[in-house]
Amino acid sequence: MTNVPMIEVKNLMKYFDTPRGKLHAVDDVSFTIERGTTMGVVGESGCGKSTLGRTIIHLLESTGGQIFFNGENITRVNKKRLRKLRNEMQIIFQDPYSSLNPRMTVFETVREPLVRSKRCTKKELNGRVESIMTTVGLDERLWNSYPHELDGGRRQRIGIARAIALDPSFIVCDEPVSALDVSIQAQILNLMQDLQEEKGLTYMFITHDLSVVRHISTHICVMYLGQLVETCSSKELFMTPIHPYTKALLSAVPSTDIFHKRERILLRGELVSPINPKPGCRFATRCNHVFDKCHQPQILEEVSPGHFVSCCRANDINE
Repeated sequence: MTNVPMIEVKNLMKYFDTPRGKLHAVDDVSFTIERGTTMGVVGESGCGKSTLGRTIIHLLESTGGQIFFNGENITRVNKKRLRKLRNEMQIIFQDPYSSLNPRMTVFETVREPLVRSKRCTKKELNGRVESIMTTVGLDERLWNSYPHELDGGRRQRIGIARAIALDPSFIVCDEPVSALDVSIQAQILNLMQDLQEEKGLTYMFITHDLSVVRHISTHICVMYLGQLVETCSSKELFMTPIHPYTKALLSAVPSTDIFHKRERILLRGELVSPINPKPGCRFATRCNHVFDKCHQPQILEEVSPGHFVSCCRANDINE
């Protein structure tokens, strides 16, 4: 079991019906997440990052493909198995305010998953909740507070406490720090890393902030309009990006090095519609290296050990 990836996704698809056709939110996505690691998923808003995470944990049902959890095929599961999976797979939502029930206190919010799962006796329940809240740094004086009485950082700590209450092994982190101030972001990221080390958690960290994903991720997937265009280790992605879209994203990251200014790559052209998209590279309309073969279906290929790129010109443009 130790050699089996925590998460394995094969050709996963999630389409939505629209009046004009099928919207390809996630289209033929494949990757693995090893246990105890953090897979970062980056890309522009609307590229399908959140939909991908929610489909993996069955908040949305997939249109096609396969999802494996600890080697078990969980693509289609019944309600009984899904209820058990909820104990093992959790999510931290992006908005630390709208994801909390305004009528429940901090203590009640963290206690709710334990009550629903019936994992604790009534005698053990309060002690367990107190332990979880202490772990995420919520002071005892805040336990009877309501979400509107707290700042964003404390609200996100509630979201994290709720996510770890059932001792899951895998957590989807859906832009958990994007709504927070920079100083609070650092506190939450450090808390998440401490919890990962302490509990051996596996994360899928969704964000559009490359500075954040570089800090926390072991590996990174770059998404563009529902498809993966590049995936490799975090270190290699920042040292040797290959796909033109990845290079454009990295060029937009602010740098503190005033002596070696990074060349900014500006993307021009129109976005391809994700509704019934034509075969071929979806980035072709904005790419400076486009040629005829780019309009044919692209495949995610290994260009160096552990480094996969979906670009027919990957070798040409990086020589």
